[in-house]
Amino acid sequence: MITRYALFEGHVRDGQEQAFRAAVLAEILPKWKAFPGALAVRVSFAEARDDGAPEYPLILAISYPDLAAVDTALASPVRAESRAATESVMARFFTGRIHHHVTNAYDTEF
Repeated sequence: MITRYALFEGHVRDGQEQAFRAAVLAEILPKWKAFPGALAVRVSFAEARDDGAPEYPLILAISYPDLAAVDTALASPVRAESRAATESVMARFFTGRIHHHVTNAYDTEF
């Protein structure tokens, strides 16, 4: 399974954490869920981190069956809609940068 992560490195403006989370879930998550070929969408909000670790208040993971599905999703009109919604929310609440990483996961069961 291929997972494309978006790491939101930076910080949420003071006192805006709950509003940020609510806006992400209400305004951006529906766009992320609309990506064609997406098998799963996981939105993770930071609760704690190690001393000295970079701050990632939000991590997005969208899983796809293969790299071709990622390419299809990124070429779809949904990407522009998603980007516009993300920029709108980030402009109001977030200072930092967003970077993406594509991974190939090997799951094991216990």
